[in-house]
Amino acid sequence: MRSNRGVVPMGILIASHNSILIADADGGSMQAAPGFPGRHPTCIAWDRFEEGVAWCGTRADGVYTSDDGGRTWRAVGLAGEHITALTPSPLEPGVVWAGTEPSVVWRSSNGRNWRRLEGLADLPSSADWSFPPKPHTHHVRWIAHHPIRPGYLWIAIEAGALIMTPDGGRTWRDRVRGGPWDTHELAIHPDRPESLHISAGDGYFESDDGGSTWSSPSDGLEVGYLRSVAIDPGDPDVVVVSAATHAHAAYIAGRSDGRVYRRSRGETWHRVLDGWPDPPRTIAPLLAAGRESGEFWGTDERGLHQSRNGGRSWRQVAEFPTTPDHLRGLAVR
Repeated sequence: MRSNRGVVPMGILIASHNSILIADADGGSMQAAPGFPGRHPTCIAWDRFEEGVAWCGTRADGVYTSDDGGRTWRAVGLAGEHITALTPSPLEPGVVWAGTEPSVVWRSSNGRNWRRLEGLADLPSSADWSFPPKPHTHHVRWIAHHPIRPGYLWIAIEAGALIMTPDGGRTWRDRVRGGPWDTHELAIHPDRPESLHISAGDGYFESDDGGSTWSSPSDGLEVGYLRSVAIDPGDPDVVVVSAATHAHAAYIAGRSDGRVYRRSRGETWHRVLDGWPDPPRTIAPLLAAGRESGEFWGTDERGLHQSRNGGRSWRQVAEFPTTPDHLRGLAVR
């Protein structure tokens, strides 16, 4: 349950390619969760209602949950499934949405029993879905939930479509002309629930009408492969993204050229150099909004980074005990 003892302490979890790490930003440290029995975490998220509860998807072991801030974990279903996206509902306690490879969306009303949602394969665009490194398949890369409408979801298929359901999966709306094709992440500010911001393999996209129409402002972006996106908690006009020259340069430590860009609505993109290496030589960091106005978090193979001034400058606040090759998820509470 939510704490009645004042402000809930900051909680940050990071999923690497083989472990879950608990970050202590104040203490400047990170440690692997000693009680994570799964293998190859793929995505991670905090529960929106229960303090200390978190969710994690894995490559072959299904879904795990923790009720002690990420220290210990237990399996809660979809064993054997390759989980590729996971989103607890911000509006319905106990409801969790999961996506898998091949592309299927699942719903749980209690975090244990899962129901497969039908209809994705009937969408006209599904014939074109294909993940380039494994062209025989595709997967759900991201699930975004509307801030005030229960069961209203946007589903990113990697690669081939951004689709939407207004009613918890009973009906689906296919991709629209001019929208993103290779969506990686979708960010929504609660004060502007119809304003969508997307980082995609085919660029940056934004919509002011819930995804019916799209624009792709790119002035100032030197590269076109975008990995992550986050919105300033105190200013929905300010967006930060991470990007790289191409897919292989975005994800793998030691051969990446990731960078961070910042933009305020109506302005051009500006590459952020304060806190990020120049020339770029890290993975394109995972990004997340914080709790205060101007607060952002990011993680690359060097460690955990924080901005307190709307993404203009960053400082490293913790480093990894062992440098990870890949990073799969960042969850900030």
